[in-house]
Amino acid sequence: MPQTEAPGIEVAPRTRLRWWTELPLILLVYACYSAGRLLARGDVSTAVDHGLGILRVEKVLHINAEHPLNRLFTREAWLGVPADFCYASLHYLVTPVILVWIFRSRAVHYRAARTWLMTSTFIGLIGFTLLPTCPPRLLADGYGFVDTMAQYSSYGWWGGEASAPRGLGGMTNQYAAMPSLHVGWALWCGVMLWRYGGTRTAKVLGVAYPLLTTIVVMGTANHYFLDAVAGAAVMGAGLLLAPHVMRYTDRIRARFEGRSSLVAARSVGTPAPIVSDGCQTSAGERIPRQRESRIGSGAEPGASSTDAGDGAAAAAR
Repeated sequence: MPQTEAPGIEVAPRTRLRWWTELPLILLVYACYSAGRLLARGDVSTAVDHGLGILRVEKVLHINAEHPLNRLFTREAWLGVPADFCYASLHYLVTPVILVWIFRSRAVHYRAARTWLMTSTFIGLIGFTLLPTCPPRLLADGYGFVDTMAQYSSYGWWGGEASAPRGLGGMTNQYAAMPSLHVGWALWCGVMLWRYGGTRTAKVLGVAYPLLTTIVVMGTANHYFLDAVAGAAVMGAGLLLAPHVMRYTDRIRARFEGRSSLVAARSVGTPAPIVSDGCQTSAGERIPRQRESRIGSGAEPGASSTDAGDGAAAAAR
């Protein structure tokens, strides 16, 4: 019976993905993402205007939670320093670890999970390009935010000018606050832990990690609350688009493999089909004129009744 796929159930891929093909692909996507962030640097005044516009909307809706969180992290170093470490490090560590874990332990789900993550990342890059946004920590002092990354820079490996290694602050786009992919990637990790962790601890971590990340990005004044909302929305869009992306890549792969197999078949001397007057037949099939000539000269030994019938009909015409 043909294999069917029930809704919501993923079937194993026809060919197992290999780490030596996946790793270069992931590195290439991350390199494109990093380069795109740099190329998406917009005018600073425009980025500040966008940031202030987001802040005004939050104040109207009374959802500017980043203000009290930032004051708390600024006043309490025992909260601010770990929060800065989390912001500067966790997304570089947790996201790849989850990806490798799914690749090794949940291989049947890996391709869909990886495609979802990559699709959402590229959508986020479009957001950085279209809407460069100044983060709260870079607004003027009168808006009430403190850059905790600069305040606690002596405790970490990052420099005071950005969440990048010391001396490399100029090599990052500090106006790529909308959407927050820190929150988006954390949400992806949380969903993976919730769905495939298999234990209560994994489910708790799956809920806690995105929530913690959201608090951290606001408390360190790196993102507005609406940036976090936009990061979650980007992941939702990526989830919806991922099946279409996989179907498109499957078509490209099938077309490429079909051409490769045709070239390989010709290279080993596989007999090509007989083509005559626009009609294509297999290598062992006789065209009507051949059958008529054979019947006219006498049926060959062992000829089938079907051949004879064909010849008789042709002679009668």
